[in-house]
Amino acid sequence: MIIDIPEGQEPIGYVWGDMVPEIGTAAANFSLSVYAHTTLGLREFEAARLRIAQINGCGFCLDWRTDRDGVKVEEGFDEVVAAWRTTEVSESFDERTRLAAEYAERYALDHHGLDEEFWSRMTARYSQAEIVELTMSLGSWLAFGRLNRVLGLDEVCVLPTG
Repeated sequence: MIIDIPEGQEPIGYVWGDMVPEIGTAAANFSLSVYAHTTLGLREFEAARLRIAQINGCGFCLDWRTDRDGVKVEEGFDEVVAAWRTTEVSESFDERTRLAAEYAERYALDHHGLDEEFWSRMTARYSQAEIVELTMSLGSWLAFGRLNRVLGLDEVCVLPTG
């Protein structure tokens, strides 16, 4: 980790809140809003989030699983997401989920390559509002997961219990 954290301080809270309170608070509110106000299904949400986490390499993000009313994706879902190109379409990994993983990868690694063919497939499965929501979510995960990874915060943060 490249940021010095005072003893007894929680690293993400200290960096995001104490070091840059004006920016950090706004960033944290945006980050939390993605989870609190999403209309996307859990599987497509997690497919996109996990694909960004895999690309960023953020340990904290890779370990995190979004909980919706006590429901999380199954163990091994991250492996299915990593193999989104070859994973069989099924009840548990449908076309919307595959598109969410694909969009996440292309958003992070090849946003200039998002062509008409891709958008045709996206708009056939997602409404315009869902596309905007997913895009904003991707931006949040890419920026803040990468921030945590680059600063080394992901190495010292632990998942909440309970």
